[in-house]
Amino acid sequence: MQSYFAGIQHLLSIVSEQEQRQIERASAIIVESFHNGGILQLFGCGHSHLLAQDAYYRAGGLVPVRPITIESLMLHSGALASSKNEKDPAFIEKNLENFEFKKNDVLIVISTSGCNPVPIDVAQLGKKAGITVLSLQSLKYKEQLTRHESGQRLEDVVDLVLNTHIPVGDGILSRQGIQYGPASTVVGSAILHALFSQVIEKLEMDRLPVFQSANVSSDQSANMALIEKYKSRIDFE
Repeated sequence: MQSYFAGIQHLLSIVSEQEQRQIERASAIIVESFHNGGILQLFGCGHSHLLAQDAYYRAGGLVPVRPITIESLMLHSGALASSKNEKDPAFIEKNLENFEFKKNDVLIVISTSGCNPVPIDVAQLGKKAGITVLSLQSLKYKEQLTRHESGQRLEDVVDLVLNTHIPVGDGILSRQGIQYGPASTVVGSAILHALFSQVIEKLEMDRLPVFQSANVSSDQSANMALIEKYKSRIDFE
């Protein structure tokens, strides 16, 4: 147990030291988006989708956050199917109805390896729509060949990379030559919430778009007002 905590703490210290500038840049981009009426959209497949969901409708988190949800890319609909679909070069073209990018939106594409077709296609969709596209990925994988027909990896498409520094294979521990102790969810979540915290600290609004916990106060009027403001773009039902 202590070995895993030590490994996570080591990775978090690397991220804190080396990604501060990128997180600062990303927060400025998102703040400008919100001031101009945009929202933040997050996309991931499989376990990466868990991070998109983690940022959504979260006590203490940002309100204008929309996870892009496609059932057949999510684990509960079949882990093997999700993995297969992420590698399908025709998948996004067949599921375009799930995407709605508008002026001033920001998209974060989450993919630890950055090599599979679907996350790259989604990043390209965002760029084609004229919005800023960020990625949350590990550049430790950058020597790994892409599976995308263009020959591009995710970092080649996006405007800014938030590097998780996760080792290839995800596991931060090893025994008998087998990696274990996956770290991408823990470190990825820490980066996203550090980013969102910076956004909140920079925002200049009369009412900060932050959800308050329903378990602290029974007065949900502030939350409901914020939901009303953003419900045309984000499904809170």
